[in-house]
Amino acid sequence: MTYNNILFELEGGIARLTLNRPEKLNSFTADMHAEVADAVGRVEKEGARVLVLTGAGRGFCAGQDLSQRVVKEGDPPLDLGMSIEKYYGPLVKRLRALPMPVVVGVNGVAAGAGANLALAGDIVIAKASASFIEPFCRLGLLPDTGGTYALPRLVGSARAMGLAMLGDKLSAEKAAQWGLIWECVPDDQFDARLQELAAHFSTAPTKGLAATKLALNQSLDNTLEQQLDLERDLIRELGTTEDYQEGVQAFLAKRAPVFKGR
Repeated sequence: MTYNNILFELEGGIARLTLNRPEKLNSFTADMHAEVADAVGRVEKEGARVLVLTGAGRGFCAGQDLSQRVVKEGDPPLDLGMSIEKYYGPLVKRLRALPMPVVVGVNGVAAGAGANLALAGDIVIAKASASFIEPFCRLGLLPDTGGTYALPRLVGSARAMGLAMLGDKLSAEKAAQWGLIWECVPDDQFDARLQELAAHFSTAPTKGLAATKLALNQSLDNTLEQQLDLERDLIRELGTTEDYQEGVQAFLAKRAPVFKGR
């Protein structure tokens, strides 16, 4: 597929997917959804060990391009649920299911579906000048793209309600303080920090990280007994991997491990 709305590259185990409609704050269109879906499909197939997702220009993503949702007089109302079912829902589920870390670099405003797309990542960092906005209440809607799932789990019920029902802008600094994201980074250090994380995960024990991601995600709905059983099963599987053997040998030899993601 030819990409006109995103940038994609994969080198050294690092897949980089950049939303690339800067003149529209990287808001989504149907074509952009198709390109992102294609690129995410390539990530696992082509040997990536980490996916880095960010945006071009001054924004991360402003959500849906509302110019595509203009209804002319006399036309039937749009089925907004269709876009969740066809595009946003599958994208969030695919990112959460990827067997590797998904690092999100929020380089500017993340609004609406764009904010909640960022929260689908595993490690989320943001420029100090970036912000998060849940503006759905101003349109008579509710947070989608997994927003009503992620917000209360990340920041608690009271703050989730405030963000969702007031639609106020949340600074990156406060987002980090609240636990919405991992880290707020000075603007001039953002690119270097994003590269540092990408390089780290590209040489890390990928299968172990994938299992960690799976276990943490499933813990949200599991009982303690179910979670202990899951940990047992995953540890049993990881104990047969090359990376585990390398980690043990490196520890005993007091040297740095060389993980291959196997």
